[in-house]
Amino acid sequence: MSPTDPLLFVYNADRGLYNTLADIGHKLFSPGTYQCQLCAITHGLLREREQWRDFVETLGVPCEFLHRNQFRERFPACSAPLPAVFRLTRGSPEQCASAAEIAACVGLADLMALIQRRCIADDAVNPKP
Repeated sequence: MSPTDPLLFVYNADRGLYNTLADIGHKLFSPGTYQCQLCAITHGLLREREQWRDFVETLGVPCEFLHRNQFRERFPACSAPLPAVFRLTRGSPEQCASAAEIAACVGLADLMALIQRRCIADDAVNPKP
C-alpha cells in the first residue's frame, strides 16, 4: 500500500431513494438495530456530520464513499463484511478497517482515531517486515 492510495469507505446500506428513506426511519425508530455503524457515526438523520467532513478533508488522500450495492458491483470478488474501509491498491481493495473494528467505535472520535491508525499512519500503509 502507498500513502497516496485512495480510501474507499463502504456503507452497509444500499443506494437509492427508497433505501435512504428506510435507513432514516430505521435510525430514528430503532437505532440499536441499525446495521451500518459507519453511517450511524458519520451521519445524523439527514446529512453528514460537519466534524466528519472536516476530518476527511484533512486525510491527504483521495476518498470515495460507496454503498454496499455499488461496492459489490465494482468488486464482486470482495466479500468482506460491511461497513468497512479499504485502500484501493493497484485497483484492488485491501481492507484497513473492518466491520468489527468500526462496530467497536463508540463515537466519531473513536472512528477518526481508527482511520488514522489503521488506514493513514505510516506503519499502516508501509508495514515494517
